[in-house]
Amino acid sequence: MKIPEWLPHTHHPAGSEVDARERLIGSLLRPVVRFLHIEAAGGGVLLTCTVFALVIANSPWADQFAEIWETKVGFTIGQFTLHKSLLHWINDGLMTVFFFVVGLEIKREIVFGELGELRKAALPAAAALGGMLVPAAVYLLMQHSGPGAKGWGISMATDIAFVVGFLTLLGPRVPLGLKILLLTLAIVDDIGAILVIAIAYATDTSVAFLVLGFAGFAFVYLLARIGVRSIPVYVVCGAAIWFAIYKSGIHPTVAGVILGLLTPAKPWFAKPWFAKRSLMTVAEGVAAHLRADRDGDAKRHHNEAVQLFAGTATESISPLNRLEAALHPWVAFGIMPLFAVANAGVKVEFAALTEPIALAVAAALFIGKPLGIVVFSWIAVVSGFARLPTGVTWKALLGAGFLAGIGFTMSLFIAGLALEGDPLRAGKIGTLLGSALSAILGLGLLSWFLPTRSKVAKAN
Repeated sequence: MKIPEWLPHTHHPAGSEVDARERLIGSLLRPVVRFLHIEAAGGGVLLTCTVFALVIANSPWADQFAEIWETKVGFTIGQFTLHKSLLHWINDGLMTVFFFVVGLEIKREIVFGELGELRKAALPAAAALGGMLVPAAVYLLMQHSGPGAKGWGISMATDIAFVVGFLTLLGPRVPLGLKILLLTLAIVDDIGAILVIAIAYATDTSVAFLVLGFAGFAFVYLLARIGVRSIPVYVVCGAAIWFAIYKSGIHPTVAGVILGLLTPAKPWFAKPWFAKRSLMTVAEGVAAHLRADRDGDAKRHHNEAVQLFAGTATESISPLNRLEAALHPWVAFGIMPLFAVANAGVKVEFAALTEPIALAVAAALFIGKPLGIVVFSWIAVVSGFARLPTGVTWKALLGAGFLAGIGFTMSLFIAGLALEGDPLRAGKIGTLLGSALSAILGLGLLSWFLPTRSKVAKAN
């Protein structure tokens, strides 16, 4: 779509350097603030769905509830048939969209956020590394053999929706630096968990389907480079890639992450060859054209002018921002709550709380997470590679470390890959127990260590 000859070309004087800097800072922080707001609200919905699943699973309707998720759903095309349980479609299908949004978040942090600069990324990267390695080590110390040996990855990731949801209870007492640190830490955690899913929990690998999958990724990258903007085209390509990765033996949700990372992070009209094309330029040209002749030529070109403006407005926002804004609410309020209802429903008995696998997962989350985060962060700061964010103390970081022990969504997901039968039930119970203890102590420590509301109000 090019600017037609009949559209007046106007020139808008550039604003001051200060205004430009403020607009830049605002454009970078706006997605983060929106993300935190959605995660906070989504955390409440997720908690409600988790409680609902637990109540139903421990009620007289438990068997009927479990049968719902075993319902076969699928399709047949000619000789090809694909029928899986409803639980399977949720965990392998809908969760691919969740992982796609995770890929978008990782891409945003790499391009615009804390992961874009080594100095800023050092602390959350070190904290996340400790928060992955130490819990895995704690688990392996308690479950190095037997049916639970493969569950060492369960405690590696942090559930940012629950974390942000609990942080909102403390309101303005939580410094922005601590929120961004936890957000970035959780994203790095997700990267580690994704690698674990792709490598440690892959089944028999089919090289042929794996090559087809990566050929699909290359094709999607090429489409993005040449400027293809049709969403249906990418949906079809994404579905084909999902199937290829699914048949390759690697968990298909990994396809969602890679597709998210391939999504362009800059607007199409921000590219050098569109330097003269901007939303302001087109808007002023359209307005001038419509004002110039309301009854004559303007009517003939009205639709074209409006379409030009609409297209320019759309392409002035990066595909990454558009997709994240469109999909994030669906993931937070639809996919993750449905995942919780389908996976968190386990029968809880006192004896089950003392099972070795349950205790190992709970200890890894409740003890391993904060220990790894604080120790590795201290090493990074003392060695000079990183520094604590403004307003964040070591006591606050300790409370945040415990809060990061909430590993609900990703922990349940990995548990489903690593374990089955009674060990899986124990792993889920351990996840719920460890996450609950982490939430209680983490919130309590932050309430104790963070400044009071009155001190925050005076400082502002």
